Amino acid sequence: MIREYFKISIRNLKTRPLRSWLTIIGIVIGVFLIIILISLGSGLEGAINKQLQMMGPKVVNILPGEISNMMTTMTGSLKLSDEDIEAVKKVRGIEKTLPMLWKAEIIRYKEEKQATLISGVPWKEGASFLQDDMGWSLEEGRWPEDRQREVLLGNAVKEDIFSKVKIGEDFYIEGRPFEIVGVLESLGNKQDDSMAYIDLPLFRQITGEREGAQIIMAKISEDAPTKKVVKEIKESLEETRRRKRNSDLPSFSVLTSEKAAEMFNQIMGLIQAFVYGIASIAILVGGIGIMNTMYTSVRERTREVGVIKAVGAKNSTIVTLFLIESGIIGLLGGLGGIVFGLGLAKVVAFILRAQAGFFIEASITPGLIIFGLLFSFGLGCLSGFFPARQASQLDPAEALRYE
Repeated sequence: MIREYFKISIRNLKTRPLRSWLTIIGIVIGVFLIIILISLGSGLEGAINKQLQMMGPKVVNILPGEISNMMTTMTGSLKLSDEDIEAVKKVRGIEKTLPMLWKAEIIRYKEEKQATLISGVPWKEGASFLQDDMGWSLEEGRWPEDRQREVLLGNAVKEDIFSKVKIGEDFYIEGRPFEIVGVLESLGNKQDDSMAYIDLPLFRQITGEREGAQIIMAKISEDAPTKKVVKEIKESLEETRRRKRNSDLPSFSVLTSEKAAEMFNQIMGLIQAFVYGIASIAILVGGIGIMNTMYTSVRERTREVGVIKAVGAKNSTIVTLFLIESGIIGLLGGLGGIVFGLGLAKVVAFILRAQAGFFIEASITPGLIIFGLLFSFGLGCLSGFFPARQASQLDPAEALRYE
């Protein structure tokens, strides 16, 4: 019986294809927005969580500038001073620190020359810090040794910036040879993956950057309370600035994994609220479109309803017919929204990886697809309920006389 209901509903939709497709498009837009948001949102959350897990709960980053101005903070236009580095080291509960600098330089590899970011890392303390506390790992080769002319390449340097890079060959930085000893696994962001890492003292000699750091990473002891240590870091850095009243030391930000997660959740919350708002409007319009289509269908098929009821059909049969019809409209709209939403999510994720270097994967799960189909079918049925109820209450005699 249900199979026959579906056949009747599909036949009725085919009799007015333009109106049906225009109604379906309204549902496509709403479901499309929801699917792309959920897919990219889940992928972004996974990428950020991966970064936070690498950072670890006991690692804090001290950056120059206000965290609210991320462009200034992360581009390296500001630096923390040597006094800041010493102030962080002296804080009780700090187990080890790792200051890092970076600067763009011309690197030559064989006949190729490219402007590439090079970063200074004190390998004596830094290798273990990056491996054990930041989760960095090697794709091939080994870690550089302290005060040696050796270079460790970010993944994108090997894959995108230079071609056919081999372990054991030389990079020339400002005309000085550095042996390539290792290549990092991808760290998940373009900036880190596009750097060539050398020993900090050699970095200072080559670049002329004699002091300071663009970031200080600090490991808090396991038995030290993180919040208390973070507070003391801030107090120590503020004291450094009070001692030098007329200094040009920049403001600073102390970023923990908890704080980073909080910022991320706030940003995602705003984005989700905005997109869900737009999607809700689109879905409301789509639902009203289905309802309008079904009311029109009821008027056009009044005589048909009268004939069906005259031969003994129950009110529930009429309701079922119209609900299936509106449900099919919603289901087709949902299917189209899922296909376009997941397709665009994949494209956006690819562009972000290729152009912005942000390694995000569009999350596509069976649960998401099933949710989209059930949601759209339910929306169609809900929107068609009142027209279906109106059709079921028509008087057979009056309906048969309807012109």
